[in-house]
Amino acid sequence: MTKLLRQIFCKVVCIRYFFIFCALGFFIIADVQGAEVVDRIVAVVNDDIILLSELDESFKPYADRIMTSGYSPDEERRMLFTTREEALNQLIDQKLTDQQIKQSNITVSDNEIDGAIERLKEANFFTDEELREMLGAEGLTIEEYRKRIKDQMLRAKLVNFEIKSKIVITKEDIESYYKTHSDKYGGINKYRLNNIIMKVPSFASEEEKLMVLKKMEIVLTALEAGKPFDSIAGIYSESSYVSDEYGLGLFELKELSPKIQEAIKDMKTGEFTPVLDTDQGYQIFYIKEIVDVPGKSFDEASLEIENMLYQEIVDKKFRSWIDELREMSHIKIIK
Repeated sequence: MTKLLRQIFCKVVCIRYFFIFCALGFFIIADVQGAEVVDRIVAVVNDDIILLSELDESFKPYADRIMTSGYSPDEERRMLFTTREEALNQLIDQKLTDQQIKQSNITVSDNEIDGAIERLKEANFFTDEELREMLGAEGLTIEEYRKRIKDQMLRAKLVNFEIKSKIVITKEDIESYYKTHSDKYGGINKYRLNNIIMKVPSFASEEEKLMVLKKMEIVLTALEAGKPFDSIAGIYSESSYVSDEYGLGLFELKELSPKIQEAIKDMKTGEFTPVLDTDQGYQIFYIKEIVDVPGKSFDEASLEIENMLYQEIVDKKFRSWIDELREMSHIKIIK
């Protein structure tokens, strides 16, 4: 019996005789001739079943990543167990949504699938041959890919029917979000920084570190005496970045390390920090320019906020809808 026939056999027999199997305590399907375990049921979702082979196929990509990520044996075991449970729950959710698709008589035509694939090809500048090559590299045939696209479109139509069509985002919702997120849409300052750095080798002794620090303190004294920063940097800095008159670039505070943030947050253009002990070495930072970057007006931010709020509500309502389906359904997980 081939693997495909065994799986077909498994589906047919399990659905028809599931309750007999439950009574007997058996949840395996075996090759009648060779007593070889072919598959087993891992979950029952109303009138459908989920097989171990389906779970393994869904779980494998995540398991491969976990097992090649260098976790400790205990952490790897914990993550594999947790991720396998998540994979099974996703399959259960898919079964529930597929059942709702059938009940709602939602369909997707071949023309719709063709259109989705054509849009994907246009967006990525793929030819038919290139698309097939890409799918082949992922172990997919064009027929399997069409099936995947169809499933996605069916579920998208279901979500639109059950959830999206019932969501309304008001202008008041958008205004409220805009006002409470002024940090996101208000103006920000960016700092154009220059630096002087003296590097400290990782193997340096405490005495050698102290010698480098004393050199930097001499540089700081020269700056405090009014010597031009760029001139001093040109003589003493060990920075490998030499464009923009030893400039580092334009940064928001949040892009900098906490120590540098604390040192420059209240500084003005033309001022410099004390000597800072950083991961790269001892450094002095100079504020060459503070650029005021304007924020987004309410009109400019409205569409972005509406889309973001819409997606948040869709995600929450979809999860709530799935949870309600689970409560109304017969679901049995078989360990």
